[in-house]
Amino acid sequence: MERVRYAVVGAGWISQIAFLPAVAQTDNSEVAAIVSGSTDAARKLADFHGIPEVLPYDEYDALLASDRIDAVYIALPNSLHADYTIRALKAGKHALVEKPLAPTVAECQAMIAASEASGAYLMTAYRLHHEPGTVEVLERIRRGEIGDPRVFTSVFGFQSAPDNHRLRAEHWGGPLQDIGVYCLNAARHVFGDEPTEVAAMGSHGDGDPRFSEVEESVAVTLRFPRGRLAQFIASFGTDEQDSYTVLGTKGTLDVSPAFRFETDLALTQRAAGVPRDRIVVPDCDHFGAQTAYFSDCIRRGQRPEDDGAEGLADVAIMRAIEEAMRTGQAQPVTLPPRPAHPGPDTLRRVPRTDHRLVL
Repeated sequence: MERVRYAVVGAGWISQIAFLPAVAQTDNSEVAAIVSGSTDAARKLADFHGIPEVLPYDEYDALLASDRIDAVYIALPNSLHADYTIRALKAGKHALVEKPLAPTVAECQAMIAASEASGAYLMTAYRLHHEPGTVEVLERIRRGEIGDPRVFTSVFGFQSAPDNHRLRAEHWGGPLQDIGVYCLNAARHVFGDEPTEVAAMGSHGDGDPRFSEVEESVAVTLRFPRGRLAQFIASFGTDEQDSYTVLGTKGTLDVSPAFRFETDLALTQRAAGVPRDRIVVPDCDHFGAQTAYFSDCIRRGQRPEDDGAEGLADVAIMRAIEEAMRTGQAQPVTLPPRPAHPGPDTLRRVPRTDHRLVL
Protein backbone atom coordinates (compact mmCIF):
# COMPACT_ATOMS: atom_id res chain seq x y z
CA MET A 1 0.00 0.00 0.00
CA GLU A 2 1.21 3.51 -0.78
CA ARG A 3 -0.38 5.15 2.27
CA VAL A 4 -1.88 3.56 5.37
CA ARG A 5 -5.46 4.80 5.84
CA TYR A 6 -6.38 5.58 9.45
CA ALA A 7 -9.69 6.11 11.21
CA VAL A 8 -9.35 8.48 14.16
CA VAL A 9 -11.56 7.15 16.95
CA GLY A 10 -12.29 9.97 19.37
CA ALA A 11 -12.03 13.57 18.14
CA GLY A 12 -11.04 15.21 21.42
CA TRP A 13 -8.17 17.54 22.24
CA ILE A 14 -5.25 15.24 21.49
CA SER A 15 -6.66 14.30 18.09
CA GLN A 16 -7.35 17.95 17.25
CA ILE A 17 -4.11 19.51 18.49
CA ALA A 18 -1.68 16.73 17.68
CA PHE A 19 -2.67 13.68 15.63
CA LEU A 20 -4.77 15.10 12.80
CA PRO A 21 -2.27 17.84 11.86
CA ALA A 22 0.66 15.44 12.16
CA VAL A 23 -0.55 12.77 9.75
CA ALA A 24 -0.47 15.22 6.83
CA GLN A 25 3.26 15.74 7.53
CA THR A 26 4.05 12.09 6.79
CA ASP A 27 4.54 10.57 3.35
CA ASN A 28 3.03 7.17 4.15
CA SER A 29 -0.18 7.86 6.11
CA GLU A 30 -3.54 9.56 5.74
CA VAL A 31 -6.75 9.93 7.74
CA ALA A 32 -9.72 8.43 5.92
CA ALA A 33 -12.38 8.78 8.63
CA ILE A 34 -13.22 10.29 12.01
CA VAL A 35 -15.41 8.33 14.42
CA SER A 36 -16.94 10.61 17.03
CA GLY A 37 -19.92 11.11 19.32
CA SER A 38 -20.04 14.75 18.17
CA THR A 39 -20.40 14.40 14.44
CA ASP A 40 -21.13 18.07 13.77
CA ALA A 41 -17.88 19.15 15.41
CA ALA A 42 -16.03 16.26 13.78
CA ARG A 43 -17.33 17.38 10.37
CA LYS A 44 -15.64 20.77 10.89
CA LEU A 45 -12.38 18.95 11.58
CA ALA A 46 -12.88 16.69 8.58
CA ASP A 47 -13.54 19.62 6.26
CA PHE A 48 -10.50 21.48 7.59
CA HIS A 49 -8.16 18.49 7.11
CA GLY A 50 -9.75 17.13 3.92
CA ILE A 51 -10.99 13.90 5.52
CA PRO A 52 -13.75 12.18 3.51
CA GLU A 53 -15.81 10.46 6.21
CA VAL A 54 -17.32 11.25 9.62
CA LEU A 55 -19.20 8.51 11.42
CA PRO A 56 -20.96 8.08 14.79
CA TYR A 57 -19.85 5.35 17.15
CA ASP A 58 -22.73 3.08 16.21
CA GLU A 59 -21.28 2.82 12.69
CA TYR A 60 -17.80 1.85 13.91
CA ASP A 61 -18.19 -1.88 13.30
CA ALA A 62 -19.47 -1.31 9.76
CA LEU A 63 -16.42 0.84 9.04
CA LEU A 64 -14.16 -1.91 10.41
CA ALA A 65 -15.85 -4.45 8.17
CA SER A 66 -15.22 -2.31 5.09
CA ASP A 67 -12.09 -1.88 3.00
CA ARG A 68 -12.05 1.91 3.47
CA ILE A 69 -9.44 1.93 6.26
CA ASP A 70 -6.35 -0.07 7.20
CA ALA A 71 -5.80 1.05 10.80
CA VAL A 72 -7.33 2.93 13.71
CA TYR A 73 -5.93 5.53 16.08
CA ILE A 74 -7.65 5.14 19.47
CA ALA A 75 -7.82 8.44 21.36
CA LEU A 76 -10.71 7.64 23.71
CA PRO A 77 -10.79 7.76 27.52
CA ASN A 78 -8.67 4.97 29.02
CA SER A 79 -11.70 2.92 30.04
CA LEU A 80 -12.74 2.49 26.38
CA HIS A 81 -9.36 1.54 24.91
CA ALA A 82 -9.71 -2.23 25.14
CA ASP A 83 -13.20 -2.50 23.67
CA TYR A 84 -12.60 -0.35 20.61
CA THR A 85 -9.13 -1.79 20.02
CA ILE A 86 -10.18 -5.43 20.24
CA ARG A 87 -13.05 -4.82 17.82
CA ALA A 88 -10.63 -3.29 15.33
CA LEU A 89 -8.03 -6.05 15.69
CA LYS A 90 -10.63 -8.79 15.29
CA ALA A 91 -11.67 -7.11 12.04
CA GLY A 92 -8.06 -7.24 10.85
CA LYS A 93 -7.38 -3.53 11.29
CA HIS A 94 -4.10 -2.42 12.85
CA ALA A 95 -4.40 -0.35 16.03
CA LEU A 96 -2.35 2.57 17.35
CA VAL A 97 -3.59 3.14 20.91
CA GLU A 98 -2.91 6.06 23.20
CA LYS A 99 -1.23 5.30 26.51
CA PRO A 100 -1.87 3.89 28.98
CA LEU A 101 -2.82 0.94 26.83
CA ALA A 102 -5.76 -0.08 29.08
CA PRO A 103 -6.75 0.16 32.75
CA THR A 104 -5.96 -3.47 33.64
CA VAL A 105 -3.39 -6.12 32.83
CA ALA A 106 -6.19 -8.49 31.81
CA GLU A 107 -7.48 -6.01 29.24
CA CYS A 108 -3.96 -5.50 27.87
CA GLN A 109 -3.57 -9.25 27.56
CA ALA A 110 -6.89 -9.51 25.71
CA MET A 111 -5.77 -6.79 23.29
CA ILE A 112 -2.48 -8.61 22.67
CA ALA A 113 -4.34 -11.91 22.15
CA ALA A 114 -6.65 -10.28 19.60
CA SER A 115 -3.63 -8.93 17.72
CA GLU A 116 -1.91 -12.30 17.68
CA ALA A 117 -5.07 -14.10 16.56
CA SER A 118 -5.78 -11.78 13.63
CA GLY A 119 -2.24 -10.87 12.64
CA ALA A 120 -3.08 -7.15 12.80
CA TYR A 121 -0.48 -5.08 14.64
CA LEU A 122 -1.06 -3.43 18.02
CA MET A 123 1.15 -0.45 18.91
CA THR A 124 1.12 1.64 22.08
CA ALA A 125 1.47 5.33 21.20
CA TYR A 126 4.83 6.05 22.85
CA ARG A 127 5.63 9.01 20.59
CA LEU A 128 8.97 9.69 22.30
CA HIS A 129 10.33 6.34 21.08
CA HIS A 130 10.43 7.88 17.59
CA GLU A 131 11.76 11.33 18.49
CA PRO A 132 15.46 12.19 17.97
CA GLY A 133 16.13 13.69 21.42
CA THR A 134 14.99 10.63 23.36
CA VAL A 135 16.92 8.33 21.04
CA GLU A 136 20.03 10.51 21.45
CA VAL A 137 19.82 10.21 25.25
CA LEU A 138 19.60 6.43 25.05
CA GLU A 139 22.41 6.19 22.50
CA ARG A 140 24.76 8.25 24.71
CA ILE A 141 24.02 5.93 27.61
CA ARG A 142 24.63 2.85 25.44
CA ARG A 143 27.95 4.29 24.26
CA GLY A 144 29.03 4.60 27.90
CA GLU A 145 29.39 8.38 27.80
CA ILE A 146 28.23 8.74 31.43
CA GLY A 147 29.59 5.40 32.62
CA ASP A 148 27.09 3.04 34.18
CA PRO A 149 23.67 4.68 34.74
CA ARG A 150 22.88 4.36 38.44
CA VAL A 151 20.12 6.85 39.34
CA PHE A 152 17.14 8.28 37.43
CA THR A 153 15.03 11.17 38.76
CA SER A 154 12.13 12.94 37.06
CA VAL A 155 9.37 15.50 37.61
CA PHE A 156 6.36 16.03 35.37
CA GLY A 157 3.68 18.44 36.54
CA PHE A 158 1.19 21.10 35.51
CA GLN A 159 -2.19 22.51 36.52
CA SER A 160 -5.02 20.31 35.20
CA ALA A 161 -8.26 21.91 34.04
CA PRO A 162 -11.19 20.93 36.31
CA ASP A 163 -13.27 19.53 33.44
CA ASN A 164 -10.56 17.17 32.18
CA HIS A 165 -11.79 13.57 31.92
CA ARG A 166 -8.39 12.48 33.28
CA LEU A 167 -9.64 13.58 36.70
CA ARG A 168 -12.34 10.88 36.62
CA ALA A 169 -11.71 7.60 38.42
CA GLU A 170 -14.13 5.76 36.11
CA HIS A 171 -11.70 6.34 33.23
CA TRP A 172 -8.64 5.30 35.31
CA GLY A 173 -7.55 8.90 35.37
CA GLY A 174 -4.89 10.57 37.48
CA PRO A 175 -1.40 12.03 37.18
CA LEU A 176 0.28 8.62 37.40
CA GLN A 177 -1.63 7.24 34.42
CA ASP A 178 -1.60 10.39 32.31
CA ILE A 179 1.89 11.84 32.79
CA GLY A 180 3.69 9.60 35.29
CA VAL A 181 3.72 6.95 32.57
CA TYR A 182 6.22 9.12 30.66
CA CYS A 183 8.62 9.14 33.62
CA LEU A 184 8.16 5.43 34.19
CA ASN A 185 8.69 4.53 30.54
CA ALA A 186 11.80 6.71 30.34
CA ALA A 187 13.33 5.03 33.41
CA ARG A 188 12.74 1.55 31.99
CA HIS A 189 14.54 2.37 28.75
CA VAL A 190 17.33 4.40 30.36
CA PHE A 191 18.24 1.31 32.37
CA GLY A 192 17.25 -1.11 29.60
CA ASP A 193 15.54 -3.22 32.24
CA GLU A 194 12.35 -3.77 34.22
CA PRO A 195 11.89 -2.76 37.88
CA THR A 196 11.74 -5.48 40.52
CA GLU A 197 10.10 -3.48 43.34
CA VAL A 198 8.08 -0.27 43.72
CA ALA A 199 7.14 2.00 46.63
CA ALA A 200 4.87 5.03 46.38
CA MET A 201 2.90 7.73 48.12
CA GLY A 202 0.00 9.81 46.80
CA SER A 203 -1.65 13.06 47.84
CA HIS A 204 -5.14 14.38 47.10
CA GLY A 205 -4.02 17.93 47.76
CA ASP A 206 -5.40 20.32 50.32
CA GLY A 207 -9.14 20.30 49.74
CA ASP A 208 -8.94 21.02 46.01
CA PRO A 209 -12.23 19.69 44.53
CA ARG A 210 -10.42 18.60 41.35
CA PHE A 211 -8.82 15.76 43.28
CA SER A 212 -11.79 14.15 44.99
CA GLU A 213 -11.52 11.06 42.75
CA VAL A 214 -7.84 10.93 41.76
CA GLU A 215 -4.55 12.01 43.32
CA GLU A 216 -3.17 15.49 42.88
CA SER A 217 0.41 14.19 43.08
CA VAL A 218 2.16 10.82 43.14
CA ALA A 219 5.74 10.14 44.29
CA VAL A 220 7.30 6.82 43.21
CA THR A 221 10.53 4.93 43.92
CA LEU A 222 11.54 1.94 41.80
CA ARG A 223 14.29 -0.61 42.37
CA PHE A 224 15.95 -1.98 39.23
CA PRO A 225 18.43 -4.84 38.84
CA ARG A 226 22.15 -4.17 39.47
CA GLY A 227 21.38 -1.82 42.35
CA ARG A 228 19.89 0.93 40.19
CA LEU A 229 17.17 3.26 41.52
CA ALA A 230 14.60 5.54 39.92
CA GLN A 231 12.32 8.17 41.45
CA PHE A 232 9.69 10.39 39.90
CA ILE A 233 6.89 12.76 40.86
CA ALA A 234 3.84 13.35 38.67
CA SER A 235 1.35 16.07 39.55
CA PHE A 236 -1.79 17.74 38.24
CA GLY A 237 -1.50 20.59 40.74
CA THR A 238 1.87 22.28 40.25
CA ASP A 239 3.62 24.78 38.07
CA GLU A 240 4.68 23.38 34.68
CA GLN A 241 7.77 21.19 34.71
CA ASP A 242 8.88 18.19 32.66
CA SER A 243 12.43 16.96 33.11
CA TYR A 244 14.60 14.00 34.01
CA THR A 245 18.19 13.44 35.09
CA VAL A 246 20.31 10.32 34.67
CA LEU A 247 23.32 10.06 36.99
CA GLY A 248 26.02 7.69 35.83
CA THR A 249 29.32 6.69 37.34
CA LYS A 250 31.22 9.10 35.06
CA GLY A 251 28.72 11.76 34.09
CA THR A 252 25.18 13.11 34.13
CA LEU A 253 22.50 13.76 31.55
CA ASP A 254 19.93 16.49 32.25
CA VAL A 255 16.92 16.57 29.95
CA SER A 256 14.60 19.60 30.22
CA PRO A 257 12.13 19.96 28.55
CA ALA A 258 11.80 16.20 28.29
CA PHE A 259 8.30 14.93 27.61
CA ARG A 260 5.91 17.43 26.05
CA PHE A 261 5.29 17.48 22.32
CA GLU A 262 4.81 21.25 22.08
CA THR A 263 8.43 22.07 22.99
CA ASP A 264 11.84 20.98 21.74
CA LEU A 265 13.72 18.54 23.97
CA ALA A 266 16.93 20.00 25.41
CA LEU A 267 19.83 17.83 26.62
CA THR A 268 22.83 18.85 28.75
CA GLN A 269 25.66 16.42 29.46
CA ARG A 270 27.91 17.02 32.47
CA ALA A 271 30.96 15.44 34.06
CA ALA A 272 32.04 16.29 37.62
CA GLY A 273 29.41 19.05 37.57
CA VAL A 274 30.95 20.75 34.53
CA PRO A 275 28.77 21.01 31.38
CA ARG A 276 30.31 19.12 28.49
CA ASP A 277 27.77 20.14 25.89
CA ARG A 278 24.16 21.20 25.45
CA ILE A 279 21.91 20.50 22.50
CA VAL A 280 18.38 21.55 21.65
CA VAL A 281 16.99 18.78 19.49
CA PRO A 282 15.88 19.83 16.00
CA ASP A 283 12.19 20.39 15.42
CA CYS A 284 10.22 17.14 15.20
CA ASP A 285 6.51 16.35 15.18
CA HIS A 286 6.26 13.50 17.69
CA PHE A 287 2.84 12.33 16.49
CA GLY A 288 3.90 12.43 12.87
CA ALA A 289 7.03 10.44 13.72
CA GLN A 290 5.16 7.70 15.58
CA THR A 291 2.53 7.45 12.84
CA ALA A 292 5.14 7.27 10.09
CA TYR A 293 6.93 4.52 12.04
CA PHE A 294 3.75 2.47 12.56
CA SER A 295 2.79 2.84 8.91
CA ASP A 296 6.26 1.64 7.93
CA CYS A 297 5.77 -1.41 10.18
CA ILE A 298 2.40 -2.15 8.55
CA ARG A 299 3.76 -1.79 5.02
CA ARG A 300 6.84 -3.91 5.74
CA GLY A 301 5.08 -6.57 7.81
CA GLN A 302 7.29 -5.74 10.81
CA ARG A 303 6.08 -5.84 14.41
CA PRO A 304 6.50 -2.43 16.14
CA GLU A 305 9.00 -2.04 18.97
CA ASP A 306 6.42 -0.34 21.22
CA ASP A 307 3.90 -3.14 20.86
CA GLY A 308 1.15 -4.30 23.18
CA ALA A 309 3.59 -5.96 25.56
CA GLU A 310 5.38 -2.63 25.98
CA GLY A 311 2.11 -1.00 26.98
CA LEU A 312 1.24 -3.89 29.28
CA ALA A 313 4.55 -3.55 31.15
CA ASP A 314 3.80 0.04 32.19
CA VAL A 315 0.22 -0.87 33.16
CA ALA A 316 1.45 -3.75 35.34
CA ILE A 317 3.96 -1.47 37.07
CA MET A 318 1.39 1.30 37.57
CA ARG A 319 -1.01 -1.16 39.16
CA ALA A 320 1.77 -2.22 41.53
CA ILE A 321 2.39 1.48 42.29
CA GLU A 322 -1.29 1.94 43.13
CA GLU A 323 -1.15 -1.07 45.47
CA ALA A 324 1.93 0.37 47.14
CA MET A 325 0.07 3.65 47.71
CA ARG A 326 -2.97 1.81 49.06
CA THR A 327 -1.09 -0.45 51.47
CA GLY A 328 1.93 1.65 52.36
CA GLN A 329 4.06 -1.39 51.53
CA ALA A 330 6.58 -1.86 48.74
CA GLN A 331 5.31 -4.21 46.01
CA PRO A 332 7.27 -6.73 43.94
CA VAL A 333 7.22 -6.56 40.14
CA THR A 334 7.98 -9.46 37.83
CA LEU A 335 8.14 -8.77 34.10
CA PRO A 336 10.05 -10.40 31.24
CA PRO A 337 12.84 -8.34 29.66
CA ARG A 338 11.94 -6.37 26.57
CA PRO A 339 13.34 -7.77 23.32
CA ALA A 340 14.05 -4.27 21.98
CA HIS A 341 14.32 -0.63 23.04
CA PRO A 342 14.00 2.68 21.18
CA GLY A 343 16.96 3.37 18.93
CA PRO A 344 17.96 4.46 15.44
CA ASP A 345 15.60 1.91 13.86
CA THR A 346 12.58 3.48 15.56
CA LEU A 347 13.59 7.07 14.82
CA ARG A 348 11.58 9.09 12.31
CA ARG A 349 12.06 12.77 11.46
CA VAL A 350 8.81 14.55 10.62
CA PRO A 351 8.56 18.36 10.69
CA ARG A 352 5.98 20.12 12.86
CA THR A 353 3.03 21.95 11.39
CA ASP A 354 0.84 24.79 12.64
CA HIS A 355 -2.01 23.68 10.36
CA ARG A 356 -4.54 22.77 13.05
CA LEU A 357 -8.11 23.45 14.05
CA VAL A 358 -9.05 23.22 17.74
CA LEU A 359 -12.77 23.22 18.52
